[in-house]
Amino acid sequence: MPPVVRMAPSPTGFLHIGGVHTALFNWLFARHEGGEFRLRIENTDTSREVDEATQHIEESLRWLGLTWDGPVTFQLDRMERCEQEARRLVDEGKAYEDEGAIRIRMPDEGTTGWDDLIRGRVEVANETIEDLVAIRADGRPTYNFASPVEDWLDGITHVLRGDDHISNTPKQIRILEAFGAPVPQYGHLANILGPDGKKLSKRHGAVGVDEFRAEGYIPEAIVNYLALLGWSYDDKTEIMTVPELIERFTLERVGASPAVFDYAKLEHFNGVHLRMLPPDEYAERLVTYLREQGYDWNEQLIRAAVPLVQEKISRLGEFPQFAGFLFRDVQPDPALLDGGAPMLAAAREELERVEPFTADRIEVALRAAADRLGLKPRQAFQPIRVAVTGSKVSPGLFESIELLGRETALERLNAAAGPS
Repeated sequence: MPPVVRMAPSPTGFLHIGGVHTALFNWLFARHEGGEFRLRIENTDTSREVDEATQHIEESLRWLGLTWDGPVTFQLDRMERCEQEARRLVDEGKAYEDEGAIRIRMPDEGTTGWDDLIRGRVEVANETIEDLVAIRADGRPTYNFASPVEDWLDGITHVLRGDDHISNTPKQIRILEAFGAPVPQYGHLANILGPDGKKLSKRHGAVGVDEFRAEGYIPEAIVNYLALLGWSYDDKTEIMTVPELIERFTLERVGASPAVFDYAKLEHFNGVHLRMLPPDEYAERLVTYLREQGYDWNEQLIRAAVPLVQEKISRLGEFPQFAGFLFRDVQPDPALLDGGAPMLAAAREELERVEPFTADRIEVALRAAADRLGLKPRQAFQPIRVAVTGSKVSPGLFESIELLGRETALERLNAAAGPS
């Protein structure tokens, strides 16, 4: 029977990359096995904040490509059913009322155990498990009661979640057994740690999907990198497409040791995945990203700049600094222009008469000017680069000048060289 798994986030704010990691492993497992991946929101009210957080979770998962099967379900909609089931257990003598609350009886002797899909056999002494509050005095179900009830109602066959839930598992197994319901197979994923060896958090940098998206990471790279935190295909393959991940993912290769989140490695993955995109697709992503970030730059010029930047930047967020000179005025540092006046003047003369105004003709003209002045290319071209781009680091100089156009290039050379 194909597996049915779920992601069950609480709508308490942004979607943490640790939650995405858990969702991804569930999603890859379901897709590899031809099963279903469900989304369940563990809410207990319907405030505006909950609604906004829920929308954010859905949008983040969609952006990452982690689509779910069937409608989104909400814990709030099952609160009445939870109370009914708890009262049934009271009637059957498996639970009792205590100061307005309902508690589930837990065994006092023996052990509760399961074959963890990632960690192997886990056994817990029953004497350490307290009778569980199922329904609070105010009528609301507790997490440890509602979660297994919903797993039962949703037909969940496998529960893959963080290892901080290990302590909940024996209680939830006992609840399901009290109902006579099927018990899912459980697997507990190791935590993701920051570079300092502590659980990944804000102090390490970006941890929310929105933050990575705003910095110009793309979904394929995030998914590829997160998949390798705790799972591997072999000992050498790292860069994989999403279809390849689905084809190769198995729980047998998921490890139980914590993985360290390496921001530099994610950036490397992102650069590789950006370079893998067809130029038209890259341009579409770049235009969309810049619009999302509030840039109203000329779309045709953005697309024309793609050949200059695709091999050079690792995140779309680097584009404004790397190629922003194409869209806004520059203020070169005079110190970087020092001694460059003769070459700037020569470049100005050459560019006035280059026809057609293309990168290859521009290159020939500027190299000839450097030769006449007895300058090596590096020595000759730096002041030109600084004058027209405002920086010592830029895309290809001749291609940049072509995109700027003769009029703008001459204006910037004039401003940098002063009157002729």
